Amino acid sequence: MQLVIAEKPSVARSISEVIGATKVSDGYMEGNGYVVSWCVGHLVELAQPESYGEQWKKWTYESLPVKPGKWQYEVKPDTKAQYDVLCQLMHREDVSAAICATDAGREGELIFRLVYEMAGCDKPIKRLWISSMEESAIREGFGVSI
Repeated sequence: MQLVIAEKPSVARSISEVIGATKVSDGYMEGNGYVVSWCVGHLVELAQPESYGEQWKKWTYESLPVKPGKWQYEVKPDTKAQYDVLCQLMHREDVSAAICATDAGREGELIFRLVYEMAGCDKPIKRLWISSMEESAIREGFGVSI
């Protein structure tokens, strides 16, 4: 079983239809050797300044810039439910790899990587590299014959 992680639910649905992951569950689709889910944009973001210490709870211009030794991240409260779904899917024993199917630019890659790392996933990563959401492009990207 391979876990496909898209950036948006609509992209996940399009991919699912093409690769045969038609069983719908809460936060993902499954079938034909794939589990397909999504990130709903940025699920993980930089932690707020006060996470680094009380001195940043109320900062002043004189105290800028905030330059922590190590950047911290947190799950956005309004997307925590979908993050939890992804985290559970990444740790399923029958999932052998994660396929990054987010947008091909830097932002899409960042969205995937932050979730993957925060979830503590260590499964191999593959990359779906397509420039169109047309069925033929998705099939070609997955190597699925028509």
